[in-house]
Amino acid sequence: MNQKILIIEDNNDIRENVVEILGLAGYTVFEADNGKTGIELAVNNLPDVILCDIMMPELDGYGVLFMLNKNPETAAIPFIFLTAKAERIDQRKGMEMGADDYLTKPFDDIELLNAIESRLRKKTAQQCFYSQSLENLNSIVSKNSGLAELKRIIGERKVRLFKKDQVIYYDGDKGNGLYLILKGRVKTVKLANDGRELMTAIHSAEEYLGVNALLSNEAYIDTATAMEDSHLCLIPKDQLDNLLNLYPDIAREFIKLLSNHIRDREEQLLQLAYNSVRKRMADTLVRLHKQQGGDFKISREDLAAMAGVATETVSRTLTDFKDENLIDKKGSQITVLSPERLAKMKN
Repeated sequence: MNQKILIIEDNNDIRENVVEILGLAGYTVFEADNGKTGIELAVNNLPDVILCDIMMPELDGYGVLFMLNKNPETAAIPFIFLTAKAERIDQRKGMEMGADDYLTKPFDDIELLNAIESRLRKKTAQQCFYSQSLENLNSIVSKNSGLAELKRIIGERKVRLFKKDQVIYYDGDKGNGLYLILKGRVKTVKLANDGRELMTAIHSAEEYLGVNALLSNEAYIDTATAMEDSHLCLIPKDQLDNLLNLYPDIAREFIKLLSNHIRDREEQLLQLAYNSVRKRMADTLVRLHKQQGGDFKISREDLAAMAGVATETVSRTLTDFKDENLIDKKGSQITVLSPERLAKMKN
């Protein structure tokens, strides 16, 4: 098997038991009884998977994960927390920091081996995600050494799973890179002073998040949230800055992406300012039809935030559109039957 596992655990009995199980399973195992030693072993040996306890003296598991994520050589290593704390808030904190999985103590041999094998399989499977998305990069950059370098950078990054409704970044957070969506859907939202939400866009696979923050060197200007379980890859800002400086063609293509985003936002603002509720709803459905296809799923709340209307108004308007044979609706599933008629709808 020849795959390397690092276990960081201050409880001697648990650590020795895990080392024995993994050794019998054919893995090469490195062990540390504290976070600082664990980081040194990770950097020096680059294991295939890291198992790490959360509650440890001096440097806890969160600190270990934070330090490893800062190092490009260790940031992509699958990371599994070992914890006796099963509270949801602890799991959410770990997952938002970049942890890949949890094992709650006490766990048995099968749970341990299944968790490790699952992470190893997903590490291999992520190459499929990359290859599918990278094939479409030809539309973003020309076929030159810049494309090869961008492929290399993306190929080294870890695929992160964001669960449905999990926040990817908040409005005002420092822009730390560019997100590439490999699978799933992500919405971006602006919060008005009165507390109302305006959904600025829905992004799907092979689209980028944070282009504006990257090019302006400023904070993110909206909040990005997964609409369903989604796989994303973060390309660090420092690597992208070097790439943009070396290959002007790539910079121009990202500027085009930003220009398209700005144009879409301007059109959306004009619709909100001058169009009637029916016209706004019609234009929103046409836009979703173009982005998502003839059939798409969206909640009343998200549709209201995108069109800038109340949720009650969404329900009434959708019912009217259905009666007029413009759409079909089953639950949150909407089918646009006549995008041409919706597009031509007048105020």
